[in-house]
Amino acid sequence: MYKCNRNRLQSLIEQFSQFGATTNGGVTRLSLSKEDVLARDYFCAICKELGMDIQIDDMANIYATLPGKKDCPPIVLGSHLDSVEKGGRFDGVLGILTAIEAIRTLKENDIELEIPLMLVNFTNEEGARFDPAMMSSGVIASKFSKEKMLQSVDKNGTSFQEALQASGYEGKQGNRLTEALAYIELHIEQGPVLEAKQREIGVVEGVLGMVCYEITVTGESNHAGTTPMSMRKDPMIEASRIISSLHEELGEIDEELVFTFGRMHVTPNIHTVIPHEVVFTIDSRHQNPAVMRKVEKLLTGLALEKNGCYIRPVKLWGRETVFFDTAICNEVEQACQYFGYSCHRMFSGAGHDAQYIASFIPSAMIFVPSINGKSHCEEEETTFEDCAKGADVLLETVLTLQTKFSVDKKQTLNS
Repeated sequence: MYKCNRNRLQSLIEQFSQFGATTNGGVTRLSLSKEDVLARDYFCAICKELGMDIQIDDMANIYATLPGKKDCPPIVLGSHLDSVEKGGRFDGVLGILTAIEAIRTLKENDIELEIPLMLVNFTNEEGARFDPAMMSSGVIASKFSKEKMLQSVDKNGTSFQEALQASGYEGKQGNRLTEALAYIELHIEQGPVLEAKQREIGVVEGVLGMVCYEITVTGESNHAGTTPMSMRKDPMIEASRIISSLHEELGEIDEELVFTFGRMHVTPNIHTVIPHEVVFTIDSRHQNPAVMRKVEKLLTGLALEKNGCYIRPVKLWGRETVFFDTAICNEVEQACQYFGYSCHRMFSGAGHDAQYIASFIPSAMIFVPSINGKSHCEEEETTFEDCAKGADVLLETVLTLQTKFSVDKKQTLNS
């Protein structure tokens, strides 16, 4: 039984938390910022010390490979180093650091690999600096156009292309990840389920399907003091009625459906003026496509005119539920049983690079608990003990896959 070094992993987490450290114990490490570049430099230095070969592609994705005896596609471990603004110390980066610790454990135990092992840092997963999220994994999975992504601009007017060129991490398109035997991504849960169920590991079976709609309610602007209530066409009141009604109706569709009214714009947004227009978004997620169809039917079926106001629902974007590779998920669960760690099969409500990589590589994810379910904030926390348990499961899964794949490089886990 090979177990990772908890203290060494804790030290590594603390070291990386200094790149973009905030005063309240969090991290601001936006993609391709100077803080991100420093973290990338340190990541590359560690990988070189471990004897890994480093390649960089045209989207600044970094690939560090530990060779195996066989000349075949690798087993890939991946995640991201970038964070949201005033985010936590674990989101994304933990997947990179537990993979490094797993590789250190392999090296110190003189374990020779049959199958190459690759570690990937994906660029701009968060989308906190450049829209959209999961940008670079999306490009290599042909979900996004590279040309459009290069034109994405941050709040200071810097384009992704400009930041890419300035970072020193613009590589070659020929270095992109194109094939692998398996992809595994470890991540904090970013939610309260594992903690509530008192489970140590989440075996992630997929990523929830979702839709995001923008609802525009247009009324008639007028003076707040001189317009009688009976003569108003107030989009704010109508929008509040729609939100209240949708909250009730969506809640009746399925108890596992989650939905959020997350953004609202009011025009002209002056306290002495009846608004002319109110625009709000609703984000809804569920693993069952049939449930999502019911959601969309409800949203598209909103009345187009009511109480003197015009209502227009527009679909901003959506995704189908992504199902991860069952055989790899089973191996993750067996690794938990091997160590005696309690686990829970679950779906991710948040998006991850794995959802795009799964479109061309058999994939799975491992979750570790988030204290109080907090993430994307400075209060984000996961115990170092749970981090180490996740690293143990990651390492054991890699070793098991090594054994299974080494029999025949063309063999799949399901064959």
